[in-house]
Amino acid sequence: MESTNVVAAAAVAFVGSHFVLSHPLRGRLVRAIGEAGFQGVYSLVAFLTLGWLIVAYRKAPLTAPLWPVGGGLWALATVIMLIASILLMGSLIRNPALPTAGRPGSFPQEARGVFAVTRHPMMWSFALWGLCHIAVFPVARNIVVAAAIVVLALVGAALQDRKKERLEPELWPAWESKTSYLPFAAIIAGRARMGGFGLHALLGGVVVWLVATWAHIPLAGWAAGIWRWL
Repeated sequence: MESTNVVAAAAVAFVGSHFVLSHPLRGRLVRAIGEAGFQGVYSLVAFLTLGWLIVAYRKAPLTAPLWPVGGGLWALATVIMLIASILLMGSLIRNPALPTAGRPGSFPQEARGVFAVTRHPMMWSFALWGLCHIAVFPVARNIVVAAAIVVLALVGAALQDRKKERLEPELWPAWESKTSYLPFAAIIAGRARMGGFGLHALLGGVVVWLVATWAHIPLAGWAAGIWRWL
């Protein structure tokens, strides 16, 4: 069954297992086999389901695009991917959402840079990646995989808020009051100010954006980003 249905099944397994293991089953498994054992099971399941998804994607037929993709759509996706790259690189420094191995999280005094945009910059970078790839490569197998990434990122971010509220009841709600789930909502509401991105976000984001879009040439056989016009 080398079809899009197999890609969909693999995508459901990948996303569904992530949610089930990260939330309803996590506590029981940690109590039964310990934190290290849980991490081993989680990593194994993630590796196997991701591998299945990759294999299914490669074997699925290349269907006709669902809509025409012109230069304007490519230009829009290129700009959005730059924003996604900045969000990703900015999320790597002083991100309260990153795992702390049981230690208390580090919360900035105020939301600046990518955290002023959204308190989940990494998750939104993945979601924007998925939306851009759907827009410029609207074939069935790619839409399924990219949509799975969007769901995993955005639903995962919402579930992370609930989990953090439970685990850090004195810290996370205060951080939520300074930030927003939706991009730019806190800035519009006056709870955060634009600015303070730092070179790790801006310069790092540009480098990742250039390298990642160039990599489409050897890996996918076609140019993406600004390389389409160079």
